Amino acid sequence: MANVRIGIDLVAVSEVEAALARFGDRYIARILAPAERAGPGAVTTRTLAGRIAAKEAVCKVLRPGRDDPFPWTDIVVARDASGAPEIHLAGHVARHAAAAGLDEVSVSITHAGDFSAAAVVASLRSPHPGDPRP
Repeated sequence: MANVRIGIDLVAVSEVEAALARFGDRYIARILAPAERAGPGAVTTRTLAGRIAAKEAVCKVLRPGRDDPFPWTDIVVARDASGAPEIHLAGHVARHAAAAGLDEVSVSITHAGDFSAAAVVASLRSPHPGDPRP
């Protein structure tokens, strides 16, 4: 099991609704990458809560240091051709993932009542001698 990392997160949809009411578009711009805001269909509060949970779960997998915050816009939650969610990493987060030896990141998102949850699994490259990992 040393070749995988798992992260999970749970977000209350009502808390996302409150943040949207207070901060509006500024809140969305801090969380969603331009590609996530421009995709087809409206982003509902429930889907936004799911994306937040997915991004938090990715952070738990990547384990950044206290002085290494990740821009959430570097973690993109998209849909594949079948409609299943997938994660794309960019910028600082992608560089951190590569340095940590992460090859593939998979996500599952679910919703129930006032909650959205996400689980993320990432595979790690087999370490080579002398290959440092953060």
